[in-house]
Amino acid sequence: MSDLRALAALTARRIRELEGRGTHAFVDWEGKGPGARGQGPGARGQGPGDQGSGARTEGLDTGVQEGTLEGEESRGLAGEVVAVKDNICDLMFRTTCCSRILEGYRSPFEATAVRRLRDAGALVAGKTNCDEFGMGSSTEFSCHGPTLNPFDAARVPGGSSGGSAAAVASGAVSMALGSETGGSVRQPAAFCGVVGIKPTYGRVSRYGLVAFGSSLDQIGTFGRDVASAARLLSVISGRDPLDATCLDRDPLHTPGPAPASLAGTVIGIPREYFGEGLHPGVAAAMERAKTRLRELGAELRDVSLPHTKYAVPTYYIVAPAEASSNLARYDGVRYGRRVGEGAADVRALYGATRGSGFGPEVRRRILLGTYVLSAGFYDAYYGKAQRARERIRADFTAVFASGVHALFTPTTPTSAFRLGENLGDPLAMYLSDIYVCTANLAGVPALSLPIGRDQGLPVGGQLIGPLEGEAEIVRIAQALERVVGGTEEVR
Repeated sequence: MSDLRALAALTARRIRELEGRGTHAFVDWEGKGPGARGQGPGARGQGPGDQGSGARTEGLDTGVQEGTLEGEESRGLAGEVVAVKDNICDLMFRTTCCSRILEGYRSPFEATAVRRLRDAGALVAGKTNCDEFGMGSSTEFSCHGPTLNPFDAARVPGGSSGGSAAAVASGAVSMALGSETGGSVRQPAAFCGVVGIKPTYGRVSRYGLVAFGSSLDQIGTFGRDVASAARLLSVISGRDPLDATCLDRDPLHTPGPAPASLAGTVIGIPREYFGEGLHPGVAAAMERAKTRLRELGAELRDVSLPHTKYAVPTYYIVAPAEASSNLARYDGVRYGRRVGEGAADVRALYGATRGSGFGPEVRRRILLGTYVLSAGFYDAYYGKAQRARERIRADFTAVFASGVHALFTPTTPTSAFRLGENLGDPLAMYLSDIYVCTANLAGVPALSLPIGRDQGLPVGGQLIGPLEGEAEIVRIAQALERVVGGTEEVR
């Protein structure tokens, strides 16, 4: 299809069909009418220019409104349709972070990553559902309601970027942007049977990404295969003067063809990722994938990351501490939701606004973060967690310095769990991130790709690289993807 507007119309129809099935991957999209599902508490307020269905055709093709796809070959994403997670700022759609406290909010500026999408010729289809402010592992903590897994509507798609993963897995879009603080791209990629990439911290600008944990947050990419996710990452990567934490590096190169051999490549197998709690179906998929890597000529070497056992407690001290600071700005005074007009004092206004605007998981993390930063407990908890983080980072540095090119691990200990299964047990929910949060703590790049199915549910394998080692893990992933049979049953 060559006409951009025809492509935009086709995309809108696909999204309507997807939402009509109840998947609920999107919360705002071109052509969304007042009665569309997902028009929940966080979507009630309509901002300027939102006139309902059909009012924003330009939202899909801003920057490429004239002409056709023909003659656009020089633009890296010409003809690709991309969805954007609801915590990444965009000028055409609402940015609510799937929270009541930002109901109807429209950003006055656009994230660098989104601007680069449009500059590259991509059609931005809409905003995807997520856990509120990116805090969750199942997309059940959204004020709009949960997203359903495209493979089994009784199961979660993962989180917090579950809407983006489901949008790609269902075929509504070819690529999507998500965000990671502790595995929120790779975990849903594994649950939904797509590819998800987390870059090195600073490879992609955080300008326009609503802050959760500033030393951990990153924008990541989803694609139907390794090449598409890597191509999207190459477009949005590179230096940005608007983000002081962005690395002063050129954009990543577009990936080449999959290599025929991995001879000379050393892949580490961390023993800490294969212990108690690993589901038999995931273990079987990993064993088959390791066999394929050996057949490709790679050397598999047993390695150890001894401080991995501290990753989850470390993450759930550092991330809530940073969240409690970042979310202090949502107070009913500066912007966003305000509840309690005429309150007796400012404290009452704050309490009414935040109490009604934030959901249970966000409140839980704010309370935990405030506690670990308090004067009496700062050294006992936050200071100790930062020291543990340094040791986790040092483990990765030592392994890669020993001659290992990449690490291969499960992405998650199980396949997608059932809706509601872990809602009453926060610890069980947090442990679904046990294999992915280490890469965020260390700042290293990581990638999840499908390596098989367990009783019809996708299983993901994870490749972790050294700092700025995106090209290496993409190369290995492309080779493995070609031979592993990501849609085949493993038991």
